Amino acid sequence: MITLNIAILVIGFIFLVKGADFFVDGSSAIARLFKIPSVVIGLTIVSFGTSLPELAVSLTSAIKGVEGIAFGNVVGSNIVNLMLVAGLAAAISPMKVEKSLMHKDFPYSILITAALFFLLSDVKLSGAEQNVISRADGLVLLSFFIIFMFSTVSYTLKSQSEDTSDEDEEKPSAVKSTILTVIGLAGVIIGGQAVVKSARFIAEAAGMSETLIGLTIVAFGTSLPELVTSIIAARKGENDIAMGNVIGSNIFNILFILGLSTTVKPLLLDQFCTIDTLLLLAASSLVWLLARPKYKLSRFAGILMVLLYCAYDAYIFIR
Repeated sequence: MITLNIAILVIGFIFLVKGADFFVDGSSAIARLFKIPSVVIGLTIVSFGTSLPELAVSLTSAIKGVEGIAFGNVVGSNIVNLMLVAGLAAAISPMKVEKSLMHKDFPYSILITAALFFLLSDVKLSGAEQNVISRADGLVLLSFFIIFMFSTVSYTLKSQSEDTSDEDEEKPSAVKSTILTVIGLAGVIIGGQAVVKSARFIAEAAGMSETLIGLTIVAFGTSLPELVTSIIAARKGENDIAMGNVIGSNIFNILFILGLSTTVKPLLLDQFCTIDTLLLLAASSLVWLLARPKYKLSRFAGILMVLLYCAYDAYIFIR
């Protein structure tokens, strides 16, 4: 049964990644049909699409009461995105980081990670018996997500120079775009359910905690779209795109995915959740400091980030 569930887990990841890919292509084409600016498509549909695997897994896990995977997937994916995805991209080729990202989005990512740490530290801060992310906490996270998206889209539209190049583009097929979107969404839903069920079975059979599975295998699998995108961008010498994708995905994961999951069903978490969130906060601050002097992540910084990720993985397995 273990072998069968590992096979189901792999197939589930394939459905997640390809489903998200189809969803982005289809929904972006539909958006172009309605003449929605490409910058808005990138900030909304594309960022949503690359985070669809995390959303499917965390939401399904929350509904089914698998809190460890629901939470571990978000925090684990953010650590994978920050330390492994960005680290590998920088190790391949030094990564430029835009000033606006360093001064606005990156600090905001650090701030909401710190806020998450305080929201779930019920045992230490209020003497509660267990750490809980409540529905009220989820609504707070969703509110900050709406504010962030509104301010980001407004700022980008104001700063965007006029571009009429879209007028000559061939219009995409509405039928084909709709079919792609529906198939992609179905793939993500099916893949998310397969990953959660198989991961839970593997965790129980191997004597591993749900949180550990969520922080490692599931987090790595759901971060595959970001990993592939960033490595391809780095090989093409365009890895400045990678950091924006990483920070955007991390903000999306905490505010929207965790916010929505906990609004649907509050998460009861173990004592290690605060440690993992604190380590994510430390990793975010470290990467921000490494990139700050020249608005660039060097190859040395990238290699250091990857090594620290490996050390983190070793720590949680020993733990």
